[in-house]
Amino acid sequence: MNIITPEQAEKNEYDVVIVGGGISGAIVAKTLTQAGKRCLIVEAGTGLGTDYQGYLDYLNTFYTATIKIPNAPYPSNPNAPEPLETEVSKTPNDKGYFVQRGELPFSSTYTRYLGGTTLHWLGTSLRMLPEDFRTHSLYGVGIDWPIDYQQLEPWYRKAELELGVSANVEEQSYLGVTFPPGYVYPMHGLPASWSDKQLASRIDGMKVIDDGKTHILKVRGTPAARNSVPNSAYDHGRGYTPKGAVGNDKVGHRCMGNSSCVPICPIQAKYNALKTLDTANHEKLDIVLQSVAFQLDIDPHSKAISGVQFKHYQYPGDFTPSLHTVKGKRYVLAAHAVANAVLLLASDACKSSKVVGCHLMDHPELLTWGLTKETPLWPLRGPLATSGIEDLRTGSFRKHHAPYRFEMGNDGWLWPAQAPSKDLNDLVDGGKFGTELRQELKKQVSRQFRFGILVEQLPDPKNHVTIDKQFLDKMGNYRPIINYTLSDYTRDGFASAFDVSMEIFKQADIDNHSRYSEKDPGYFLCKDKKRGFTFNGAGHFAGTHCMGSSPESSVVNKYQRTWEHPNLYLVGCGNMINMGTSNPTLTMSALTFWAAHNILQDLNGVPYAAD
Repeated sequence: MNIITPEQAEKNEYDVVIVGGGISGAIVAKTLTQAGKRCLIVEAGTGLGTDYQGYLDYLNTFYTATIKIPNAPYPSNPNAPEPLETEVSKTPNDKGYFVQRGELPFSSTYTRYLGGTTLHWLGTSLRMLPEDFRTHSLYGVGIDWPIDYQQLEPWYRKAELELGVSANVEEQSYLGVTFPPGYVYPMHGLPASWSDKQLASRIDGMKVIDDGKTHILKVRGTPAARNSVPNSAYDHGRGYTPKGAVGNDKVGHRCMGNSSCVPICPIQAKYNALKTLDTANHEKLDIVLQSVAFQLDIDPHSKAISGVQFKHYQYPGDFTPSLHTVKGKRYVLAAHAVANAVLLLASDACKSSKVVGCHLMDHPELLTWGLTKETPLWPLRGPLATSGIEDLRTGSFRKHHAPYRFEMGNDGWLWPAQAPSKDLNDLVDGGKFGTELRQELKKQVSRQFRFGILVEQLPDPKNHVTIDKQFLDKMGNYRPIINYTLSDYTRDGFASAFDVSMEIFKQADIDNHSRYSEKDPGYFLCKDKKRGFTFNGAGHFAGTHCMGSSPESSVVNKYQRTWEHPNLYLVGCGNMINMGTSNPTLTMSALTFWAAHNILQDLNGVPYAAD
């Protein structure tokens, strides 16, 4: 990768200046440089993982971390601060990077290093359902997209190739999801875990009723951007070659069953955006690291962007940065959904839309957990999740409450109850040791199971990102102010999800051990004020600069170009106006490939219809 100095970057005028070196920025850079366009990526974080030793350093940081949160492998950088789960509290506060001002805390995180949040994501790569693009038309909730599933479908395939998705088409053809005749995923689906198989034998065919309609449940493999066995039938029989570790292609060609997918795959069998950057045209791509964009220059007459200003620091902890401005023909904001919104607000950009920063979304996640009565499930082996239950992602009930999907965890009670370390401590405190300790630990941990239930959140202007001059970071840049809560629609989805989860537990002979405390930061009451649950952030930020059909109600048009600035494009999950229940990275990647295509057309002088 061609890492250059800020001074070198200032001497050039690029075809495209890209702010952010995560997956969206990487896809734009690869697409355009392979087409011969000269691009610059301005990245706020460091690039330690661009060589193999640097990635091993991340791994060693993870091994020595006391708390294994998603950002544990990535050293704290005060010049490019990140939100952390450990800084979330129940009441509005200024404790962490986010300034929390909402009824409920926004508890998801992202990573500000070259490679972005794909450094710590799980790898789940589900397509959205066709109906997710038309929720208002079909159910009277949410906002319809300006494009539909069929328009995005070719870009889904391109994203599945780039990410190296492992899945089986016949297993993923459900609830209206379609594929072209003869299409197969790049790699065969990952094998189901022992736990998946045991539960499927009891759950498959189970019936659940909601809104008077019957839903038949089935355990399905989950598409994942994780290397499995390449499918020789891919690309009409040409096959697929997996991408190994960046800097050491001898490793990472097959998932080896490590259970630390979040926060780090030790061998890079799981996709991260460094792999996309590694395959860009390096003669056409420059990257300037440790450079925090803080201002877009806007021509007052044409409204075109004329430059990006950034602060460059020499090392983490250097608070005397140098100031620089870089220029291009086109500009792309490819930072995180929150970071993009902050930069737009700080620059007074896209102000005519009135919705910059609005409609912040996540998949608030309900954890339920229990112990099988007899059958051991042997968790903590293999990827953290290989299967799920998708049948309640849709239904007429969407008029009344949120849909949801069940992620079946292979990590026992690691997430909800800090197993197995807490089990060990509790047994030792109870006087167990030696053979008896081992037997009791085996008996306890081997029967643990948990669901991670992802519940839909609709766009809501009350959930938003703002800025204020009284809240700045150590670099003098704006900290995001977050206002966040859960609507009754989503809360009712939690109640339904919990009830169905308990039905499944009963069917599968699992004793419920789920507990929710008023002391939990994410604890809330349903609208009847009688039932309470705790939600967790899924890390699925979306909204904040949504696409749409008019400049009054959206920030970008369907081509991903801003309505107000003719040479500014936005990419990433911030453009998504609905998410449904699918983890958003694959859809975001498909949208980014679509955006990159449109940018290339724009640079080549090929017009497209203006909305």
